[in-house]
Amino acid sequence: MKLLELKNITKSYGSLYALDKVNLSIDKGEWIAIMGPSGSGKSTMMNIISCMDKPTEGQVIFDGRDITKDSRRKLTEFHRDKIGLVFQQFHLINYLNAVENVMVAQYYHSMPDEKEAMEALERVGLKDRAKHLPSQLSGGEQQRVCIARALINSPELILADEPTGNLDEANENIVLDLFRQLHKEGTSLIVVTHDPEVGEVAERVVRLEHGKIISDKKNKQFTE
Repeated sequence: MKLLELKNITKSYGSLYALDKVNLSIDKGEWIAIMGPSGSGKSTMMNIISCMDKPTEGQVIFDGRDITKDSRRKLTEFHRDKIGLVFQQFHLINYLNAVENVMVAQYYHSMPDEKEAMEALERVGLKDRAKHLPSQLSGGEQQRVCIARALINSPELILADEPTGNLDEANENIVLDLFRQLHKEGTSLIVVTHDPEVGEVAERVVRLEHGKIISDKKNKQFTE
């Protein structure tokens, strides 16, 4: 069953095309890695999928709904309700502890619930670090707080932008193991990355160059 379709998506800035007639279909429960060099259009695609930007032309169909027709207010609500974001730079609030940072996402969605936030931290293996400030957490632990924050409102899609970009190898493996588990549970994942190792563990790799998709392939372990 399709979760997301990009139909002839174009994003232009005058004569410069960040995306040029991109077509992409993603099923529910798929784990997609979007890869490509700097300037290939990865960030633009992420911004359009996450409703933070609108295409110049084309349609974004999310779960059967054309969201390109929505107002900015409706897009904000859609983003809040349907998408969980994980960033390279974490974007944690430095004076809030781990569980409070997770609860911030609940505040914008419905009502903060510390018990649910604690359960989300436990899911990423950080229950015992719940009362620690970001400055008291390692980079890997901060990223796991971000994943808990992204999961707290049960989004239909997790969208991660270079989620391992600031992590050492050990913490990268912890985060990728979390993504493997989420994928196994049926969570839909789109990961924007430069890292070949991240691309290799995803179910499918979509490669961009100069605003166009140049390849779209399933990784071998998912075709056997």
